[in-house]
Amino acid sequence: MSASVLFDDLGPRGRRNVRIGSGVGGLFVLGLIVLGLQRMAANGQLEADRWAIVFDPRTGVPQSLGRALIVTLQAAGAAMLFATLLGAILAFGRLSDHAALRVPVSVVVEFFRAIPLVILILFLFLGARPVLGLDLPRFWTLVLGLVLYNMAVLCEIIRAGILSIDRGQSEAAYALGMRKSQVLVSILLPQAVRRMLPALVSQLVVLLKDTSLGFIIAYPELLQQARNIINFFGSQYSLQLYVAAAGIYIIVNFLLSTIAHQLEKRVNRSGRIAAGATVIAGANEDQTLAAVARDNG
Repeated sequence: MSASVLFDDLGPRGRRNVRIGSGVGGLFVLGLIVLGLQRMAANGQLEADRWAIVFDPRTGVPQSLGRALIVTLQAAGAAMLFATLLGAILAFGRLSDHAALRVPVSVVVEFFRAIPLVILILFLFLGARPVLGLDLPRFWTLVLGLVLYNMAVLCEIIRAGILSIDRGQSEAAYALGMRKSQVLVSILLPQAVRRMLPALVSQLVVLLKDTSLGFIIAYPELLQQARNIINFFGSQYSLQLYVAAAGIYIIVNFLLSTIAHQLEKRVNRSGRIAAGATVIAGANEDQTLAAVARDNG
């Protein structure tokens, strides 16, 4: 029987059509790449002198991009930490049985999910001082905007992960006399982490890329620093410096995804080992009870 319940497996003709379509699509993309490279070569964008500025330490560009990367990672790391913690707290609030807690938390989550992140950052930068009386540095303005938006998204990811666990797990825990907070923290959350880890990592990657919105408040993150370098050396290096910034983002996000993938494999392996140990322990207990029954018989 086929493992898929959503669609039938392709037959020989279907697989042949898929291969033909993939080949045609690949050739089309390859043609676009070749055409783009030809246009870039015609405009002098592939000259070695233009690309040397990205790698030559004498220009100071690699050092500037490196400092910008550190600043970007600092903002992203702080935002990831606070957004994850607040997202978990909000998820527990949305799962509460008390409407006095659940309703306000739901309003907060839906409110910050509905606001575009760029508007949120601009409000914190332009309106925090006159409206709220706060004088936030650019670093904390960007971090706070990222936290407020992403905590709402992470809240829904965590809540969905917890709700995906079979109800029998919580019902069995309640039958043992555990409180709901104990069930959430000790029973449901550890199992939900394995299921929601890919979605969590995807959102954290999005958060890291969203630090580029710091350029609207002149925060010296990677994109803003690339713009500053272009303003200093001239617009003829725009393509090279933007490609360098994009390449750094790609490498960092790839490393983050790789680390998360390894963590997911380790968590899943630990879960399988624990489940196997539970089964073996249960089997040994059954054998012991059977042996005692035979001796008594």
